[in-house]
Amino acid sequence: MKIGPFELIVVFVVALIVIGPNKLPEYAKKFGEAMREFKKASSALTSEIKENIVEPLEEAQKPLREAMEPITDLDKEIRGNIKEVTESVNNIGKAKKTEPVKDESESSVTEETSKDEVTEEEQAEASATTETTEYAEAETVALSEMTEGVEEESADAEEKTDAEEQA
Repeated sequence: MKIGPFELIVVFVVALIVIGPNKLPEYAKKFGEAMREFKKASSALTSEIKENIVEPLEEAQKPLREAMEPITDLDKEIRGNIKEVTESVNNIGKAKKTEPVKDESESSVTEETSKDEVTEEEQAEASATTETTEYAEAETVALSEMTEGVEEESADAEEKTDAEEQA
């Protein structure tokens, strides 16, 4: 609640009527001293909270953040690998153009594999790629869950700090 100039005038007039013009300066001085003491106590409490709670929490968060960096980097790398694997799986069985093969007895021949002529090797590669993709996705989910857990702990610590600062 903010007190504007009109409210201050009303408070001053009421105080003048209740206390009287002779004792008003004395009570105003006491009120000023009380406000000064209140500000001093609140600033001391704020600095004590910051020194004993906020700074230790920030120091505790630093190792967590440092520990999260490799996990975050690994998560990015795995997501990049998943993207590459997915693209290669999607390209399996599509027509490929190869360089001309020159043989001494024959003229240049161009080999082209159609969709119907998928070799067993390509099928095995597709199967292995799919398994790798599934494994990488499971690892990414696990890393994401770990990241979320640490982030939630950091957020909880920050909320506690903010609440204590406001108190």
